[in-house]
Amino acid sequence: MIRLENILTPGRSLVNVPGGSKKRVLEQIASLVARDLSDLDNQDIYESLIAREKLGSTGFGNGIAIPHCRLAGCSAPISALLRLDTAVDFDAIDGAPVDLLFVLLVPEAATDAHLELLRQIASMLDRQDVRERLRQAPTSDALYQVVVDIQNGQ
Repeated sequence: MIRLENILTPGRSLVNVPGGSKKRVLEQIASLVARDLSDLDNQDIYESLIAREKLGSTGFGNGIAIPHCRLAGCSAPISALLRLDTAVDFDAIDGAPVDLLFVLLVPEAATDAHLELLRQIASMLDRQDVRERLRQAPTSDALYQVVVDIQNGQ
């Protein structure tokens, strides 16, 4: 099983990210990942995330979105976690604006292991105590540490 802390880094865990709009947030995600992983193209990431959103919103409910997509040139799963300074409309299933985004990018030839990662993320974020801990994390490092602690049963 792939563990979330192995695909998420402290540098891709950010608090107080300016929101604005769903499009702007997806642009910021693409920039963040491309800046961290130079072999991936910012525009390719953005277009893949937008294409996935056109299939149906990744707004999960309870202020959570899990933007995800398959990505050419991606050799292993990559994740990012953003807490927005102001919630944005993400066309979530419950209509609530989104302030927590857990991003998952997987290789184009996604496998059952990648679906399991998506299930892990959704299951973790379905817990109210986890959402509260993520929303209360004072720093980006603390935000990352919440995920590590949850994965370790703390």
